[in-house]
This record gives sequence, structure tokens and C-alpha cells, in this order.
Amino acid sequence: MSENLTIDDAATRWSSEERGRMPLLVLLHGYGADEHDLFGLVPYLPDGIAVASVAAPLAPPWPMPGRSWYPIEGLDGRSPDAVTSAAEAFLRWLEGAVGDAPSVALLGFSQGAAVALQTLRLAPERFGAIVALSGYASPGPLPRDEELRELRPAVFWGRGTNDDVIPPALIDHTAQWLPDHSELSGRVYTGLTHSISEEELADVRLFLTKWIDGIVAS
Repeated sequence: MSENLTIDDAATRWSSEERGRMPLLVLLHGYGADEHDLFGLVPYLPDGIAVASVAAPLAPPWPMPGRSWYPIEGLDGRSPDAVTSAAEAFLRWLEGAVGDAPSVALLGFSQGAAVALQTLRLAPERFGAIVALSGYASPGPLPRDEELRELRPAVFWGRGTNDDVIPPALIDHTAQWLPDHSELSGRVYTGLTHSISEEELADVRLFLTKWIDGIVAS
């Protein structure tokens, strides 16, 4: 299935074409959105990085607009295999996009957060940091989970107390899984729905600044 999923490189939005050897942050949008959705976060992110916002490979069922990474309705809704297929397609895109970047981080919202975490599980050595907002870690084992447990990459997980989009069972799973497989930073924001707040963005900026500082120090 994953071989049939293709990310349209022509749709990718870049913060700058003058990327050089800048650290790369890739934005992965949520269900029904597109590559323009998270691009508005760029002014809130640290300086000195290249930012790419990609378009997911699928179109959700009509009349839903935008794009999707995997189906969320029906018998195969939120299937771990479908999340893995999306992550594999993203990794193929990344091969041609990473260039000379000294480190790559991912920032995903909702579906995009699930794909970001699944991508980390498929290729844990590829990423310096993961930001997962209003999303979850997909259930079920993957071959490199034990390696991930040893590497303990930096992950920020943010969500709101009033977010009723992600099923509670997936939140509970993520709350148990992430501390065991990452160096977890995170926060639950009182009153926040399935969205991103300026308070959360301030925490994300701090988290990503630490990622950048770690690249310089190494």
C-alpha cells in the first residue's frame, strides 16, 4: 500500500529557498487541512532553521476539503498499518528533501503528529526532535521500538484538556508509551480544544531552541 502513496513535492511550502546547511523542521498537518495550514506557525518558531510544510498524500472523502494522511472513518479508521504506510511515504519524500541539513525535526498536528511519531519509530536515527501536538502514538509494535527505547529521542507532546477529537484510549496509550520510548517533554493545556494556543507555541519554541542548541554543541 505505501508504495502507492506519494507526497507531492511541488506542493511543499518552504520558509526559504536559501537553506544551506540549516537544521530542517518539517510540518505535518492534520486531517482535512493542507500544506498551508501549519505554515502560519513559522513566525513563532526559532530563527536559523529551514521549515518545510508538506501536503499529505490522500484526499479525504467528499465533501471534506484538504488532504489526509490516512482514513479516520470506517472499519480501517486510524489503522496502525495505514499510519505506517503514511510514515513510509513521508520517509521517501524526506530522502530527496533533507539536503545538507545537519539535523531534522518534525512538528505534526493531530494526524500529522501520529505520522511524525510513527516515522520516528521507523527511522529513529534520522530525527533530532519530534513535536506532537493534539495527536497520539499508534498502537502495536514496530521492529525498531527496542532501539528507540535505547536512543530515547527528544519528544514534545502537547494537548488540551478540552480536546475531544482523539479517542481517550489512544491518549491513554500514548501517555504510557512515550515516556518509555523517548525523552519526553509535554504539557496539558487547561481549556484548550483540538487546536494550538500561543502558550503552547511558546513551549514549542523553547523545545526546538534546545534542539538547535544541541546541534551547535555537537
